[in-house]
Amino acid sequence: MRHTIRFALALIGLLPALSLAADSDKVIVKTINTHLRQGWVDNEIAASARATDGEFARRVSLDVVGHIPRYARLAEFLDSEKQDRREQLVELLLDDEDYVRNWTTFWGNLLIGRTNNQGNRRPLDRWLRRSLTRNMPYNRFVFELVAAEGTSDENGAVNFLVAHLNNGAVPATAITARLFLGMQVQCTQCHNHPFNDWKQSQFWSMNAFFSGTRRLGNRNAFRLVDLPSREVKFFEKRSGLQEATLRKFVDGTSVTINDQIQPRRQLAELITDASKPYMARTAVNRLWSHFFGFGFTRPIDDMGPHNPASHPELLDYLATQFRLAGYDTKRLIRWITASEAYNLSSRIGEKNADDDPAAGTTPLFSRMYVKQFQAEQLYDSLIIATNAHKVGRGFDAAENQRRTWLRQFVQTFGTDENDESTTFNGTIPQALVMMNGALINSALSTSKGSLLQRVVDSPKGDIRPVSRTTSPRSRRKRKTVVVSPLQAKKNRYRAIPRKIQTLFLVALQRQPTPEEMTALDRVFQEGGSRDPIAGLQDVFWAVLNSNEFITNH
Repeated sequence: MRHTIRFALALIGLLPALSLAADSDKVIVKTINTHLRQGWVDNEIAASARATDGEFARRVSLDVVGHIPRYARLAEFLDSEKQDRREQLVELLLDDEDYVRNWTTFWGNLLIGRTNNQGNRRPLDRWLRRSLTRNMPYNRFVFELVAAEGTSDENGAVNFLVAHLNNGAVPATAITARLFLGMQVQCTQCHNHPFNDWKQSQFWSMNAFFSGTRRLGNRNAFRLVDLPSREVKFFEKRSGLQEATLRKFVDGTSVTINDQIQPRRQLAELITDASKPYMARTAVNRLWSHFFGFGFTRPIDDMGPHNPASHPELLDYLATQFRLAGYDTKRLIRWITASEAYNLSSRIGEKNADDDPAAGTTPLFSRMYVKQFQAEQLYDSLIIATNAHKVGRGFDAAENQRRTWLRQFVQTFGTDENDESTTFNGTIPQALVMMNGALINSALSTSKGSLLQRVVDSPKGDIRPVSRTTSPRSRRKRKTVVVSPLQAKKNRYRAIPRKIQTLFLVALQRQPTPEEMTALDRVFQEGGSRDPIAGLQDVFWAVLNSNEFITNH
């Protein structure tokens, strides 16, 4: 009761909003579940069954670290009998070095894109990695991007705006409003918005916050500054008349204008103002969409009054809790991944076939929606599934190959936000054709270091790591076992069914069905001269080429 009263007082301004503490994680997850279940009841549907542990491990690994789970971690997770094993897996992933790599890719693609035509991606990535490693609060993260000054060497965050300062900073205005405020204001630069009350003057009032932004120097050695400005912004109305406006926030908030105050810093302070709802709601909506495939609005960055949320109370609740939790992004991820909806199967149940946002219906989150791989997810998952990165390639060479491969799918458009899209359509044949053939060929060979080689040479068909509870002496003994060439050859012809099961677990995080095993066994039984090694290569190739491999479900 006391907490409720304090919350109400904070909302009407009688207490500082940040004096409140966020609800406990358990309470927040319970509240998420309550809101979603009410939606199921109201729409007379029933949720799908709970996802298997293998399905959950695949899903959460792809969403949190950007690739399918490594086999060692998967095996340990599947062997665990702890009630909170899913929560523990999430904690391991949040502490994984690939968490930083994945979200650096996520934000780098959003901020300046993959092609890096106008902004320098590498310094921005360095800044993103440092910020994500420290779990920088999201409000500070946004503030430092919008208010950034200096050189790339001093502050890689400057590359966000440097990439969008062309055309009188129109792209910078549009992308800043879209990414951090959930407002697509770009169309109002020429006319009033056709579906809501946003006026043309509001766009140019926002654009005026960039009036003091200058890029000094040349392309290779520049400095971004934010100079105090009293500039009046003029824009042309559809009638052809010129109109003047001063800088003003999208909600109409006026600011002080003099020769000492930096305009863009004012904008950063307004965006991150805890009393304004836009930034937190936009962040929650974007993260929810990342994990579920659909957000509370469509599109996720168009959250005006003309586009009401599917679950407005839940969105507002999560935005408030996110703010009260100090804008802790990892904590928000914990809430989402612990929710009942995120732990559901992607298989349609008996009573939720109508919950199909891909067909245009409002998402009810009564099941997990199948998501196509992003290009980066496919590349990195292939690397994980095959150990291809351990076959004759150093880290720098592998990273260069990854960037080269990804650039082949990117198309840039000359729009008001310097937009780009990926022509990657999610098919593995396309990916394998465009990927370096030697990389995949070596991964599917039985050369030293490949995962397939480990499976082929395993006597029991399993490559499960030694248990952590095994003594160091036992582990040393296991490592020093010497297998003769003759015995290694025999091992390759043994335990074929178990080896197939291992390949399925590695790539798909599940066991093959009886029907799949019957079909594959028939392949090996055809003729007495069938080479088991070639058979396993065929199986692994088929699994990696399957539609199931390229989906997050």
